[in-house]
Amino acid sequence: MARPLIADIDLDALRHNYRLACSMAPDSRAVAVLKADGYGHGAVACARALEDLAPAFAVACIEEAVTLREAGIATPIVLLEGIFEASELEQVEALGLWMAVHSDWQLEALLARRAARPIPVWLKVDSGMHRLGFAPEAAEAAWRRLAAAPDHVCDLQLMSHFATADLTDTGYFTRQMGRLRALAEGLEAPLCLANSPATLARPEARGAWHRPGVMLYGSDPLEAASAESQRLAPVMTLRSALIAVRELPAGEPVGYGGRWVTPRPSRIGVVACGYGDGYDRHAVDGTPVLVVGRRAAVAGKVSMDMMTVDITDIPEAQIGSEVVLWGRAANGELLGVDEVARHCDTISYTLLTGVLPRVPRRYHGAS
Repeated sequence: MARPLIADIDLDALRHNYRLACSMAPDSRAVAVLKADGYGHGAVACARALEDLAPAFAVACIEEAVTLREAGIATPIVLLEGIFEASELEQVEALGLWMAVHSDWQLEALLARRAARPIPVWLKVDSGMHRLGFAPEAAEAAWRRLAAAPDHVCDLQLMSHFATADLTDTGYFTRQMGRLRALAEGLEAPLCLANSPATLARPEARGAWHRPGVMLYGSDPLEAASAESQRLAPVMTLRSALIAVRELPAGEPVGYGGRWVTPRPSRIGVVACGYGDGYDRHAVDGTPVLVVGRRAAVAGKVSMDMMTVDITDIPEAQIGSEVVLWGRAANGELLGVDEVARHCDTISYTLLTGVLPRVPRRYHGAS
C-alpha cells in the first residue's frame, strides 16, 4: 500500500479562479502566473488547464519557460525577471517569449543583438517596491529608446509591482499609482500593473494587462477578505491519513522536546506528513487539521515524515482515517491554506510552493 500523502489538484477550481480574475477586470487581459512550478501545483498541468482561456502565461525565468515549451505549451510566455545574461536572448527569440526589461544592461543587450525578429517587451518601473525596475525619472528615456528600435522590440508595455496592494491602508499604494499614472500618460503607454490583491481590490490598477498569481490557486491575498476574494476556490488539498493512534494518560509529553503535554487522557493520531514533505515545521500546537472532516489540532512538533494531532474529541477517528492538512475534506468541510499559514507565522505562498516532489500530485477536472 502506498504512503497516503497526496496533493489533490482541482483544475476546475483553477479555471474558476482565473475566470473570477477576468471578471474583476473585464477590459484588461489576464496573464496567468505559473512561476515556481505553478505555485507548487504543477506548471505544465496548470498551463494545459488554462491554455484555452489565458492569452499569456508568466514565469520567473527562462528555465521555467523551457519546461512549458517542451511540454507543448504554445501560449505566449512572459519572463517576469527578463534575462539573467545576454546569451539567453537567443532562446528568448527562438521560443517566442516575451520579456521584462528592468535594468540598463538588459536594455543594452537587447538593442545590441542581431535580431531575426522583434521581441515583445514589458519595461519595468520601480514605482516604490524597490526591487527591480527603472526609476520613474529614468524610465521615460528607456521607453523611448526601446520604442525607437522596432527591429528589436515590439508590443511595448509599461509594468510595475505594488508593495501594499493587499493592505487596507491605501496610502503607499496611492503614491505608487500616482507615479505610474503620470508616467504612462506622458508616454501614452499601455500598463500591466495589477497583481492578485490589486486585481481583487484596486480597480484603478487594472490596465491593459493584469497578473493574477496566488489568487488563481485559491488563496486570498488580502489583509481583510472581500466579497470577491471569498469567491476563490481552493485548488490544492493536501491529504493524508492516520497511520497510528496512541492512547495516553494525562501528563505525557508528545513529540520532539516534549513541547505538548497531554492535558487529560488523550487520543493522539499520527499523520503521514512532515517537514520532509514540505509541511511547515513552525506549525504551533493548535494548528488546525481536518480528521474525518472534523477539526483537530497539531499536538507537538512536526517531524520529518510524521506529525501528531489531538483526536481525543473525534472518537470515530481510526487508523486509515482521512486527514486534510489544508483544502477540502471528503465531507465538504474546508480548511483554508491561509488559516494554516497564520498558525505557522508565514503566508500561503510558502506552504503551497513548499510541497516537495516526494508528494504525488493527483489531478482532476478540466478534462
